[in-house]
Amino acid sequence: MSANYEHTNGPSESEAIAPRASDEVADVTGAGDPLPDPGLHHEPERFTDVDPKAAKRAERQVAGMFTLASLLMVGFIVAYVAVGIHPDDPHAGIDVGDLQLSNLTLGLTLGLALFLVGAGAVQWARSLMTSPEVVHERHVMRPDDDIREAALNDWNTGVEETGFGRRKMIRNSMLGALALLPLPAVILLRDLGPNTGGTPAERKEHTIWAEGVRILTDVTFQPIRASDLEIGQLVNAMPATFEDLPDHGPERINERAKSPVMLVRMLPDEIHVDEGRENWHVDGILAYSKICTHVGCPISLYEQTTHHMLCPCHQSTFDLADNGKVIFGPATRALPQLPIAVDDEGYLIAQSDFTEPVGPSYWERTR
Repeated sequence: MSANYEHTNGPSESEAIAPRASDEVADVTGAGDPLPDPGLHHEPERFTDVDPKAAKRAERQVAGMFTLASLLMVGFIVAYVAVGIHPDDPHAGIDVGDLQLSNLTLGLTLGLALFLVGAGAVQWARSLMTSPEVVHERHVMRPDDDIREAALNDWNTGVEETGFGRRKMIRNSMLGALALLPLPAVILLRDLGPNTGGTPAERKEHTIWAEGVRILTDVTFQPIRASDLEIGQLVNAMPATFEDLPDHGPERINERAKSPVMLVRMLPDEIHVDEGRENWHVDGILAYSKICTHVGCPISLYEQTTHHMLCPCHQSTFDLADNGKVIFGPATRALPQLPIAVDDEGYLIAQSDFTEPVGPSYWERTR
């Protein structure tokens, strides 16, 4: 049996039903019918849009949040000053209960103030600000003489839509809250250090080392005799006056950061002494500040054979046999040396305070 086939030049049935890709392209490019405009989606009207009483009620709510935020910021300042952690008396110490109460009141007042400022702004935007949807055509970004005028027009439109000019209650309460917002930060600047007298520069330049103050081992606070140190030995030390400070408080913390020294002993003939420092060591025992002059890291990585002291933070290296001078790294100033001597009982003591400020350089340093 043989089959008969009819050959035609027209499209098949499946081809007639399925659209061609060229037709789709034609529609998109405009050759065919254009796509319908979907339009803009408009939000339904809110209660505050149709009910003046609801709008006024929302306005009072927003203004109330801003006003309460202002009161809480004032409360933060009052709590900082009133809750007793003895900010003006470094010798009084700090009670743990007072510290916890202070943290609680400061956290609640400032936290709630910031929350209310944010909540008021959100309520204002959701309830009272208009939110028209607009179409902004994208153009090539290039300088235009009319940009300034267009920006001013946009600003004026924003002012009108938000009601910033008309709703004076919200505007004034918000400006009051924002005006008070920097005050907690200004008040907290007091925590940068206790005011123990003198200018900030003078307080930084002095420690509790003084003439006749014994040198004690760090942690154990035992006095050190010159005979206790062997050649090549390094000991971390503190002044005996440190034990007289209160157990807690900013003064003890600050002196803990400024006063540590390193005692190191080497052969006297290995020491190069600058003029005026001839009697600053005791039979080869030298005392240097433990605080790096770069950014204030504590150092004690000592290389006995070279007498080099390395800072682990940024690798500044100091030569303890040559007046603590910098031989490598970012530090630009030698380690301050503490003049030492021995008392009648053979214990090591300080001849005076450091003759220069310890720690990193800063803008107020005068020498």
